[in-house]
Amino acid sequence: MAKKIGKVGVIGAGQMGNGIAHVCALGGHDVYFMDVEKDRVQAAMQTIDRNMGRQVSRERITEAEKKKALKRIVTGTTPDGFADCALVVEAVTEDEQVKKEVYKELCPVLAPDCLLATNTSSISITRLGAQTDRPGLFLGMHFMNPVPVMELVELIRGIATEPETFETAREFAAALGKIPVSAEDFPAFIVNRILLPMINEAVYTLYEGVGSVEAIDHAMKLGAHHPMGPLELADFIGLDICLAVMNVLHEGLADSKYRPCPLLVKYVEADWLGRKTGRGFYDYSGDEPVPTR
Repeated sequence: MAKKIGKVGVIGAGQMGNGIAHVCALGGHDVYFMDVEKDRVQAAMQTIDRNMGRQVSRERITEAEKKKALKRIVTGTTPDGFADCALVVEAVTEDEQVKKEVYKELCPVLAPDCLLATNTSSISITRLGAQTDRPGLFLGMHFMNPVPVMELVELIRGIATEPETFETAREFAAALGKIPVSAEDFPAFIVNRILLPMINEAVYTLYEGVGSVEAIDHAMKLGAHHPMGPLELADFIGLDICLAVMNVLHEGLADSKYRPCPLLVKYVEADWLGRKTGRGFYDYSGDEPVPTR
């Protein structure tokens, strides 16, 4: 039987974390929103305010609903605020070692029956759960980016995840207005198992000179009716995240078809990570993005 979720914790104030805090607060939950960097969590709250403002202007929510939701979010830089949470969603960087360090600090603070979810887009749920004190109460909840807009949440059981944990997460996601889909605990789950190799192949297509950045993106937008071209999408996701997922696929499935394109590796080494650094396959310093290759 599923249990009722009251207060929700979100750890990690990046693009995914602020989106998860946003939808949880709009869904009527009190939220403790934490990041170790104060400036980062303050910037995330400004983003949430701005994104809710867009929803008001499009008449998806009212100004009163926005104000109530913002008041439900309490921010902090220490894990103490998670002590009375029924569910905590970890949304830190896509690095297994970083996540494990977070769990070491987080788990001693949590109530014994608090559920712990990871928003990882690719890493083994079983392996991450084993690093906690509650593998039965641990699962993957992979929200899609941007969280306030995208309907899907992938739910992934680890080998130890209890049925009640999964059912509680499923009902919680549905109550947020999301559509939960069950995925097995294989590298990158469903969406990224399909999406990231496509992006990687687009980078190979650029690397081998088959087409320019603009040609590749236009071809997929006009020829396959994709709303964004694959290189534009890679910049939106973050090239470091794309590379991290491809590395998980390559190492976890031991198949050469998942080998990250050397050009993708080079861009990440140059810290050309896409929109968040101002440059990736496009340069975002001007009024309009300009291809960098």
